[in-house]
Amino acid sequence: MKNTRILISVLTGVLLGMSALAQALEGKLVVVTSYPPDTTTTFKKAFEKKYPGIKVEMLKKKTTAGVKYLQETAGNNTSDLFWASAPDAFEILKGDDLLQKYQTKVKGIPEKVGAFPINDPDGYYKGFAASGYGIMWNTRYLKAKKLPVPHEWEDLTKAVYHKHVGMSAPSRSGTTHLTVETVLQGKGWEDGWATWKAIAGNMKTVTERSFGVPDGVNSGQFGIGIVIDFFGLSSKASGFPVDFVYPSVTTLVPANIAIVNQAPHKEAAAAFIEFLLSDEGQALLLDPKIMRLPVNPKAYAKAPKGFPNPFKDNSIGSGVKFDLALSKSRYNVVNSLFDVMITYRLDDLRKAVKAIQDAEAALQGKNNPVAKQLLVEARNLVNAVPIDAAKASDKEFNAIFKKKRKKASTKITGRQAEIEQQWDAKVRANYARAEELANKARSML
Repeated sequence: MKNTRILISVLTGVLLGMSALAQALEGKLVVVTSYPPDTTTTFKKAFEKKYPGIKVEMLKKKTTAGVKYLQETAGNNTSDLFWASAPDAFEILKGDDLLQKYQTKVKGIPEKVGAFPINDPDGYYKGFAASGYGIMWNTRYLKAKKLPVPHEWEDLTKAVYHKHVGMSAPSRSGTTHLTVETVLQGKGWEDGWATWKAIAGNMKTVTERSFGVPDGVNSGQFGIGIVIDFFGLSSKASGFPVDFVYPSVTTLVPANIAIVNQAPHKEAAAAFIEFLLSDEGQALLLDPKIMRLPVNPKAYAKAPKGFPNPFKDNSIGSGVKFDLALSKSRYNVVNSLFDVMITYRLDDLRKAVKAIQDAEAALQGKNNPVAKQLLVEARNLVNAVPIDAAKASDKEFNAIFKKKRKKASTKITGRQAEIEQQWDAKVRANYARAEELANKARSML
C-alpha cells in the first residue's frame, strides 16, 4: 500500500510537471522578424506542429524598423523574440538592455563559422544560420544582353553593366547594411565608398525592400542584384534561371535570434530557439525556398550538390574579418551617407558616372593629357565623401543620426537635417561638376 501511494505521488508529480510545462508553452509567441514569408511560414508551421498549444505571430519589419519598434515599445513590451540576420542590430539592442541572456541546450554547434563567433560571447543572441553577401544574376538576361558574368565588386563598376544592377539601401535593410559595411571594411573608407558609388552609377534602381532585389533579378527587371546569399541560392533552388557568387572581398557572419527583455512568453521563446538549432530546424534551412547555411556542420550531409559549406570551404567569407564594434560605432552614419550620396541622388550620380564612362571610352588609344586629367578630377569629385572614417565613428556625431528617410521627402529636423542638407549640397555640386568636366574631356576627343 505504501509503495502504491509513493507511485501515485510520483506519477502525480510527473503529471503536474508536464501540466506546468504545457502551460508554460501555451498561448502565443510573438516574433519580430525581417525574414521573408518563405522562411517565416515554413518555420511557423513546423514549430506549431511540434507545439500545437502555441500560436506563433510573425511581426514583419525591416531590421532597422524592428530595432526601432523594440526600442519604442520597451516600456510595455509584448514581443518575445527578435529574429534577423544583422549582428550589429542585435548589438544595438543589447547595448540598450533590450535583450536577455539565454543558454542553449542543443549540442554540436561549433564556436565559430569562418573567423566569426556563432553566438554572442556575452550570451544575449544566438546564431542559427550563416550568411554571406555577394552577387546574383539572371543567366538568360546576361545571355540576351551579351553581358559577362560578374565575380567581383570591381566588375560591377564597369561601363558594360550600366543600368543593369539593382540593390536595396542599408537604411532599409539590415543585410544590405552589412554588405555595404563589409566593402567599407574590406577596401577602406575612401576606396570602399568609391566602389559603391561606381557600382551605383550602373544601377537601374535602389529597391524599397531587400526582397525587391531577388524579385527584380528573377523576373528580369534588371540582370544583376547585390544580395545576401540565401536570396540567390533559394531563387536558384526554386528553378529561376539565376546564379550566385561570393566576391573575394566579403564576409561570413551568423544570422541570429534573441529573446527580448521582459518577454511575456519566455519559455515558448526558448523552445523556438531550441527548435531552430535542432536537427529538424537545421534541416529546414535547406528547404529550396530558404537555402540558408546551417550552423551545425552535420546538416550539410543532406545539402544539395554544390551547396556552399563554410565548414569545409575556408575561402567563403575569408576576405574580410568583420569588425562588429566598428560597424556598430558608425551604423547610423553609414546609412545616412548612403542615402544622401546614392539613394536620393541616384539620377545625378548615374549621369555623372555615365559621362565619365563615355569619356574614358573615347580616350582609349588616344594621347590627350588634358582630357585625362579632367577625368581624374571628375572621378575625384564623384568619389569624395563628406566626412572621414574617424568622424563617422565618433559616438556623439553618430548619435545625431536617429531618423531614417524612407523616401526623399521624409521630414527630418534638427541637427541631422542640417548636416544632411550640407552633405547633399556638396554631393549635388560635385556630381554636376564631375559631369561637366567629363563632357568637356569628351568634347576634346
